[in-house]
Amino acid sequence: MASTGSVSASEEALLVAAIQYPVPVIKGPEDIQVQVDRICTALANTKAGYPDLDLIVFPEYSTQGLNTAIWTYDEMLLTIESPEIQQFKDACKKNDVWAVFSLMEKNEDPSKAPYNTAIIVNNLGEIALHYRKLQPWVPIEPWSPGNYGMPVCDGPKGSKLAVCICHDGMFPELAREAAYKGCNVYIRISGYSTQVNDQWIWTNRTNAWQNLMYTVSVNLAGYDNVFYYFGEGTICNYDGNVIQQGHRNPWEIVTAELFPRLVDQARENWALENNIFNLGCRAYVGKPGGETANYLTWVEDLAKGQYKLPWDDKIKIRDGWKYYPDGVKLGPMPKK
Repeated sequence: MASTGSVSASEEALLVAAIQYPVPVIKGPEDIQVQVDRICTALANTKAGYPDLDLIVFPEYSTQGLNTAIWTYDEMLLTIESPEIQQFKDACKKNDVWAVFSLMEKNEDPSKAPYNTAIIVNNLGEIALHYRKLQPWVPIEPWSPGNYGMPVCDGPKGSKLAVCICHDGMFPELAREAAYKGCNVYIRISGYSTQVNDQWIWTNRTNAWQNLMYTVSVNLAGYDNVFYYFGEGTICNYDGNVIQQGHRNPWEIVTAELFPRLVDQARENWALENNIFNLGCRAYVGKPGGETANYLTWVEDLAKGQYKLPWDDKIKIRDGWKYYPDGVKLGPMPKK
């Protein structure tokens, strides 16, 4: 049950807008402020066009771009205390709307690589959720692995929100972790080029169905003189069906009206389809109460820090040597 892009919403409905932001071409730190201003303007204009809007989602890399030659230098990084982030917070408060933003976040330890980060800002201008990408896209992305786990926050209209970033969405374990913590609207922000266009849609759908939750996913759109980014914002129902599907157009706004309570009711009342419950309560027909003992070898090994595949010794690509032969460059940018 959802609208197909209404400007208004039912009292109990969460109206979301995923913006297929044009991939920014960033050549230096001065370009970041340009994008921040542009994002804040887009937020204000979108809220004006959709007055009942509750949540606006911007893609990964929309703030600082994807220039791999410079993206880890100090001048290209932000923190959640940066004035640019304050500008995002002010925009949410002024326009009475929640929003998801992307930033490449400076590590607290300057000797270590930065984080690829997403924040959810509420309509009071407060950070409601701070997430660091758990699965950077190896062997290209030079980010430190996230250390905040998969947080979930209370959102508007009875929603419980979590956000993952791009490649995170290819891991069913992360979607399950969000759902296990109560998430009923799982947000995915991405900066994918066209190589994984089909897989993007499949995983958005399976993450929804396997966990009985809405998924709201949006990707950058357009050409940055190297790659084409496919846009295709996808909003999926908790039964895995696509509610709304964007195209490849930069600036396309994909909207839908979601009902978080219907997710909660499905989780409470469904039986055969209640995958997330049945995982930990197996065969409750044949065994009263079901089997609760762990039967998954990989779960046990991962918990022990001993995760290892049978073909581990045959895996060829284990680092980013091809893309960063001299290692990730940290600190100030070289002087021209």
